[in-house]
Amino acid sequence: MATDPQWMPTEADVRDAVITDFSAFVAQRHGDTGPKPPGPRDSEDRHAMAADYWALWRWSVSHPSAFWQDVWDYFGLQSATEPGPALADDSMPGAVWFPGATVNYVDQVFRNARDDRPAIVYAGEGVPDRMIGWDELRRQVSGLAATLSEHGVGVGDRVVGYLPNIPEAVIAFLATASLGAVWAACGQDYSAPAAHARLGQLEPKALITADGYRFGGKVHDRLDAVSQLRGELPSLALTVVVSNLGKSTGVGDAVDGTVTAEGVVSWEQATDRDVALEITAVPFDHPLWAVFSSGTTGPPKGIVHGHGGVLLEHVKQMALQFDIGREDTFFWYTSPSWMMWNFQTAGLLVGSTIVCYDGSPSYPHPDTLWSLVSRLRVTVVGTSPAYVLACAKAGAVPVQEHDLSSLRAVGITGSTLPEASSLWLSENVGRTVQVMSITGGTDVVSAFIGGARNVPVWPGELSAPCLGAAVDAFDESGNPVRNQVGELVITAPMPSMPVSFWNDSDGKRYREAYFDFIPGVWRHGDWITITDRGTVLMHGRSDSTLNRHGIRMGSADIYHVVEKIPEIAEALVVGVDGPDGGYWMPLFVTLTEGSELDEDLKNKIREAIREQVSPRHVPDEIIVAPGIPHTRTGKKLEVPLKRILQGADAHRTVDAGAVDNPDLLDWFVQCRR
Repeated sequence: MATDPQWMPTEADVRDAVITDFSAFVAQRHGDTGPKPPGPRDSEDRHAMAADYWALWRWSVSHPSAFWQDVWDYFGLQSATEPGPALADDSMPGAVWFPGATVNYVDQVFRNARDDRPAIVYAGEGVPDRMIGWDELRRQVSGLAATLSEHGVGVGDRVVGYLPNIPEAVIAFLATASLGAVWAACGQDYSAPAAHARLGQLEPKALITADGYRFGGKVHDRLDAVSQLRGELPSLALTVVVSNLGKSTGVGDAVDGTVTAEGVVSWEQATDRDVALEITAVPFDHPLWAVFSSGTTGPPKGIVHGHGGVLLEHVKQMALQFDIGREDTFFWYTSPSWMMWNFQTAGLLVGSTIVCYDGSPSYPHPDTLWSLVSRLRVTVVGTSPAYVLACAKAGAVPVQEHDLSSLRAVGITGSTLPEASSLWLSENVGRTVQVMSITGGTDVVSAFIGGARNVPVWPGELSAPCLGAAVDAFDESGNPVRNQVGELVITAPMPSMPVSFWNDSDGKRYREAYFDFIPGVWRHGDWITITDRGTVLMHGRSDSTLNRHGIRMGSADIYHVVEKIPEIAEALVVGVDGPDGGYWMPLFVTLTEGSELDEDLKNKIREAIREQVSPRHVPDEIIVAPGIPHTRTGKKLEVPLKRILQGADAHRTVDAGAVDNPDLLDWFVQCRR
């Protein structure tokens, strides 16, 4: 663990942060029963500034009903009917929030409408940037909503997207939500069968899609896949096709092979109408969207979140954790397949400009993402540890090659951020740029642990639990532990916990997913260590735990060390239980160009693990692999590969359609043999 922080908030950072104003609001409202108000601080007394955050966090998890009521009131959220208490029932699962409230996500979006900044900026490979103003956003949302309504889409019906990360995806979501209908989407890098495995569960009435996408210098025509997907969705009354590549002018002919395809219209036909936007108020927990689990080990689970819960959680995250507001431009490198797309869209809830990017972050150059930050004057950007590591290995120095003066914070998620990568960001992106590593998931479509503008950043550590998230680490007996590895648990409800799983009428699968460890406690499935200073170390998924001679270890600790080695492009470690009771812990590595896994490199890897982690973490064998397979949201397939190496049928263990490179699965089957 590092002894010194890599970033400390300045007095101005704290003074100007939304969270400081919110803290004063809470303190004034609750007086002696609430957290102490933030006061003026000496510029050197920055640890005391952070103490204000911890006081507010402790109060937020000790008094959840009061805290979430304060979030509601501070941000001026509105209900068309008189709401009951913020948290009327704190059961988990089954918490009851704001009974009687009727809300709509879209209402909060358009309360921020303005004419001096765009709502959405679109950037893509090889195409000009495009700005969409708030008035144009409203016009297209209202037009599409009217078209959907004319085709029978109403409250509770489903609209699905098979789309790249383009503005039309955001517009389609907002139009759907305005009607009280339910949205779901996946990116066009998914095959038609993989998209159907997710979207088909919902029996949608409408499909919003595109003719293709751009990535890595290539144009990917997806009209054949669109046609195949439509054929598998008999419930469709309408298909709207966006001409993203300029190939879908003759939409009917392109999609169905006939010029008169019934129920197929172009985006322009669907949105080009002058109608007022009518927003339907729905109950607080009415389904807003279904987001899907990775689906690598079984059918993808449709996780349903409600309008009100997402509203509360996302305005809190945007404004209080990330300090995003009306003067910000927010860009997270993501896709509609991943919950971070939903998270980025929440920037509209606080009036910021959001960026939709259709392309690769590293084409045509490894630092393309940073050039976008510079060109679009991004203030908060989000990416993955893998991208940061790739930039470091490519020798990129973004702060010298691009004007990053607009950038205030870099968000990181998808896997754990090693200490070395965190320090690389400070050295090569900017010492005044806050690194905000977060962890959460599709399950709550948000983060449990992250940062705030008044909290220091320690390299390799997550700065603090998020407000309203009662984070703890439990041992196997369900007792809290500090400075040692434990299960990440949440001990009090959060409003964005799922309202249900799709097609889980009795809630059995929902309860089994999170509450089979200790009744009434959410077990997330991650190993963490909570330090004395309250920061959090991530050790990887607990369901892929390495368990050598009774000692539990996290795979992330090994990756942090091995993936720093210049010759190693990526690594994956699994622990395989043998039928004879033995235990085999191989480390698979992919090599950088020109490297070779000889004995010298093997010894270098073993010695690095032994010295920087522990002798117990040294693998039994180091094996060169042609690649490391991931979910389509970038997570390594540790659990499925462990099962395959233990002898499970690969086709039953993992859905190839949910894997970024399914051909690699055959290599691991051969490796087992």
